[in-house]
Amino acid sequence: MSPDVALQDAAVAALLADAGVSALVGDRVYDNAPGGVGYPYITLGPSQAVTDDVECIDGEENYLQIDVWTQEGGSKRGAKVICAAVKKALHNAALVLADPVALVLVEIESTRVISDPDEQVAHGIVSLKAITEG
Repeated sequence: MSPDVALQDAAVAALLADAGVSALVGDRVYDNAPGGVGYPYITLGPSQAVTDDVECIDGEENYLQIDVWTQEGGSKRGAKVICAAVKKALHNAALVLADPVALVLVEIESTRVISDPDEQVAHGIVSLKAITEG
């Protein structure tokens, strides 16, 4: 399994298992949301894997965007609350990645909330960085 896929699987599992996140979005955490899904929910956005090899170790820097979607008349407050819960669940978390991938570091680099073209929707963006070996 690639480190990028292992990270995605572990991050989704951690979000689904976290009581704070679940209290806000239930089990609505998706790689790609199905049509007609209820708000609020979380999806995975773009990801990137950058080779970061050192002597005798196959390393990667992995970047994953986690998107938060709320529909509260355009209010950004709910998206900010969910972004904070996602950060709490994943920043410096002890994620267990599928063998043979090992997690060296995982951190939330930033969160931001922006308007959506649909004026009723707010879009939160959580930027995750991980360093993996394997």
